[in-house]
Amino acid sequence: MMDNKDQSENHSYELATFAGGCFWCMVTPFEEFPGIHGIVSGYMGGLTDNPTYEQVKQGDTGHAEVVQITFDPDVFPYEKLLELYWVQIDPTDAGGQFHDRGSSYRTVIFYHHEEQRMLAERSKQALEAGGQFNKPIVTEIVPASTFYPAEEYHQDYHRKHPKHYKEDREQSGRDEFIRKHWEK
Repeated sequence: MMDNKDQSENHSYELATFAGGCFWCMVTPFEEFPGIHGIVSGYMGGLTDNPTYEQVKQGDTGHAEVVQITFDPDVFPYEKLLELYWVQIDPTDAGGQFHDRGSSYRTVIFYHHEEQRMLAERSKQALEAGGQFNKPIVTEIVPASTFYPAEEYHQDYHRKHPKHYKEDREQSGRDEFIRKHWEK
């Protein structure tokens, strides 16, 4: 696990952690950008140590499915990550995301330091002020806690099982929502 800032090859990398429903669908929007140095699917925000996928899915652990992104803020600033995050989710749905229901699929921005908290709050306020939604924005902004990587078969799922990933994503309603609410 990395510290909040990892010094390697004269670069200062940071972590960003987002819950946006199924973590399989939260990897692809971020992975192809310069400055993104890694994305790991996992769990955060609960009380159970080393939770399994089955435990998290049942909703008893308190954890949400998350993606933890290692990025270079000089190349891809946190503000841009936030912009990308908002357009992947329904920020008004407290009960899960699309066809994935329950607290493990809730939306959360887990901040790693005070500047991330302030930027996340500012971006949420801008979204609320924009009037795009007629319901309140319910996405939580909370301090990052222990990150537990998901089982290996969940990592890069879209590459390992492209047919199943594509079918699941199409059936989820996520892309339809994105087209309706975010694409101009």
